Amino acid sequence: MKKFLRTIGALALTASLVACGTSDSNDDEQATGTDDDGEGEATEEVQSLVVGATAVPHAEVLEFAKPLLLEEGIDIEIQVFQDYILPNTTLESGEIDVNYFQTPGYLAQQLADNENFDFVSVGSIHAEPIGIYSQEYTSLDELPEGAEIIFSDSISDHGRILPIFEDAGLIELDVAEGELATVDNIVSNPKNLQFGSTQVEARMLAPSFENGEGDAIAINTNYALEGNVDIEKYGIAFESDEKLQGNLIVVRSEDENNEAILKLVEVLQSEEVTQFIEEQYNGAVIPLHE
Repeated sequence: MKKFLRTIGALALTASLVACGTSDSNDDEQATGTDDDGEGEATEEVQSLVVGATAVPHAEVLEFAKPLLLEEGIDIEIQVFQDYILPNTTLESGEIDVNYFQTPGYLAQQLADNENFDFVSVGSIHAEPIGIYSQEYTSLDELPEGAEIIFSDSISDHGRILPIFEDAGLIELDVAEGELATVDNIVSNPKNLQFGSTQVEARMLAPSFENGEGDAIAINTNYALEGNVDIEKYGIAFESDEKLQGNLIVVRSEDENNEAILKLVEVLQSEEVTQFIEEQYNGAVIPLHE
């Protein structure tokens, strides 16, 4: 993962917050134009979608894609969230039509914990490697005996963080195939590293890092970007390429074949959006279409 760090630099990104609102994806607005012969008026349907997303990079990607979608007859309203809870509860309630923020592991955990959630993924757009950051140490090997590693309070993130330490040879995990690791799966920890003894909301990881808490902190890339953490300077380890999880477009199961939503996925996976992601985030966000 170091291969992309050298090109990242310090990213200071801002997201335009769009006013919240609701829409029914089956309600169409009408636009007029000429028919193929240039005579008379033809009616073109414009479909509306409300898309819930976290600010960086998801809402920024959607803002870029908005005019491309309008060309395809889709008008999106972007509702920005600051946490990982509300995007799913508002999807379940019908206040939004789609959300764009979560990984397969997080979605699986949410479905297991909330029997009223009937969601499916309809596409993967990009990946954001979770990183380990430290103000004092420059590699995982430098971490001292009993070092405190601060985690987010999202259990699905633990299954992405712990393998980073296993890959570095600092711990051993015993995890059943297809399951995400937890601290209970650690079977060897020679340095007695303190994993997750301090857990905070994912959005508070960057402020915790800036406050100098812990010996190292595992931060989701979207919150590192949003919090203006210097990824190149302070990132000491990242998820390996083969373990990256895509950030998904998630909908209620009843909308799995909704044409407007499938067109949204198509545009977000297009060459234009892929190029935007590559140029805007310099490798910190990786287009990943599944």
